[in-house]
Amino acid sequence: MTNTTHFGYKTVSEDDKVKEVAKVFHSVAAKYDVMNDVMSAGLHRLWKTFTIANAAVRPGFKCLDIAGGTGDLAKAFAKQAGPSGEVWLTDINESMLRVGRDRLLNRGLVTPTLLCDAEKLPFPDNYFDRVSVAFGLRNMTHKDQALAEMRRVLKPGGKLLVLEFSKVAEPLRKPYDLYSFSVLPWLGQKIAGDAESYRYLAESIRMHPDQETLKSMMQDAGLERVQYYNLTAGVAALHTGIKL
Repeated sequence: MTNTTHFGYKTVSEDDKVKEVAKVFHSVAAKYDVMNDVMSAGLHRLWKTFTIANAAVRPGFKCLDIAGGTGDLAKAFAKQAGPSGEVWLTDINESMLRVGRDRLLNRGLVTPTLLCDAEKLPFPDNYFDRVSVAFGLRNMTHKDQALAEMRRVLKPGGKLLVLEFSKVAEPLRKPYDLYSFSVLPWLGQKIAGDAESYRYLAESIRMHPDQETLKSMMQDAGLERVQYYNLTAGVAALHTGIKL
């Protein structure tokens, strides 16, 4: 039997989800940053700045940015780790990875980029000081497996940072839903010519584990000192955990 999972609110086979998620990000790659600015009123940049500060990357650090998209975190980490460090930008989607790679090169940052699956990371055990994933975990089919892989490649004492959309505070739930399911697809059509992909993105946020559930999943993956920070009333949350 073929295992099933969710693609937004639809139930699909696991193989089909991989293909459908790929279609979404092939479609939105060229307009990804513009749409992020419009969708979040620029707040995603503040959330990433907060994540970068929590990573506290130092010269010589080895860092892995998973589902790195257009390279915002990798760019900051590469500058902080310096020439003695090592920063990898990875993504499972070739279109997104190309955008991120080109952006880094345009800023004079030559850092390795790799097309790879977060559930099967091609790196040795105990290799990285920091592993990050921003707005990518919710699109992964086997989140528990991906989290276990992220822990595996961390050095003892290394930190995992997961920035993701999360469960918004109750007073904001109705206006947030109205925005997500009415305004967001309309903006997607106007700016990126693709309403359906942005409808999926809104649905995928609702299907993602809430703050406490994700905290438990990270603990189950073997991470210690797991905590989270609600950002903008829970629209997003940063989860962090340490490998001891």
